[in-house]
Amino acid sequence: MKRSEQAPHMTDRLERPLRDLRLSVTDRCNFRCRYCMPEEIFGSDFRFLPQQKLLTLSELERLTRIFVSLGVEKVRITGGEPLMRKDIGEVIRRIRRIEGVKDIAITTNGSFLKQKAGLLRAAGLERVTVSLDSLDEGRFGAMNGRGFPVKRILEGIDAAAAEGLSVKVNMVVQKGVNDQDILPMARYFRERGHILRFIEFMDAGNSNGWNRKHVMESKRIRELIHQEMPLEPVEANYYGEVAARYRYRGTDEEIGFISSVTQAFCGSCTRARLSAEGQLYTCLFASEQTDLLRIMRAGAGDDEVRACIAEAWGRREDRYSEMRCAQTAPKRRKVEMSHIAVNVI
Repeated sequence: MKRSEQAPHMTDRLERPLRDLRLSVTDRCNFRCRYCMPEEIFGSDFRFLPQQKLLTLSELERLTRIFVSLGVEKVRITGGEPLMRKDIGEVIRRIRRIEGVKDIAITTNGSFLKQKAGLLRAAGLERVTVSLDSLDEGRFGAMNGRGFPVKRILEGIDAAAAEGLSVKVNMVVQKGVNDQDILPMARYFRERGHILRFIEFMDAGNSNGWNRKHVMESKRIRELIHQEMPLEPVEANYYGEVAARYRYRGTDEEIGFISSVTQAFCGSCTRARLSAEGQLYTCLFASEQTDLLRIMRAGAGDDEVRACIAEAWGRREDRYSEMRCAQTAPKRRKVEMSHIAVNVI
């Protein structure tokens, strides 16, 4: 079925359209960030999925085409660490040529970005988001769980910008851990012209030791920056944008705040998430999934897979963050953040 033949406004039970796909291309990661894959749980000998259980290049392309036929316009490539996938350039190239994909980006920890920035650009990538939580070597090394140096990440960012890629930087702020880095990060990336987005520490997954007292509220982060570098609000770019946009007063230099804990945006969430082994999740905090890889490998045609996705989205009523805000969120085991995202909302 061609995309033009598909009803353009497929919605879930809360009238939210399907517009964005978070596409995990690997479950592997070389970091052990404490809010995502803490070392004590995901140690050096952690067993990742065998290759045969992961989506192949053709399966990734096929599923993306089917999602686009249902209304998806934006694709964000995630992991694990997506740049650990050897054929990542071809993944991007194939998705880039799918008619109907209006935007493709990748979210990475930046550790391989210096080496692969040129490859990504040549494959057709236009945007990259880098996760970086501190400019302090000691804190960053402790937070990434591997002692990986900040310098390497900054070199990757510079290499991406030199290739013509648009760069955004995501910083997860944890009170008492890296909140002293808020202003240094804001100064550094303002000077270099990259958009920095501050993310409230979320209770994604089951193993990151989340406690509400460790959440640095976006409002407080914004106030800190405003005192030194006055800010003014900017209108959202599109329906469902997760970051509240601001700019430094009197300039076009932008900064953003993602407030999943204190200002839930479930009501406009348009994102589906596909894990590296073909499991469809309809929320970052989901506890249930739909196994698309199994039905594809059992011989299902595109129409059958499309119907399965449509049925899963049609029954969707996820609003975990809103329920958390109202203190009515159920106690349940959630999908691990590392399984469907790298610091990506």
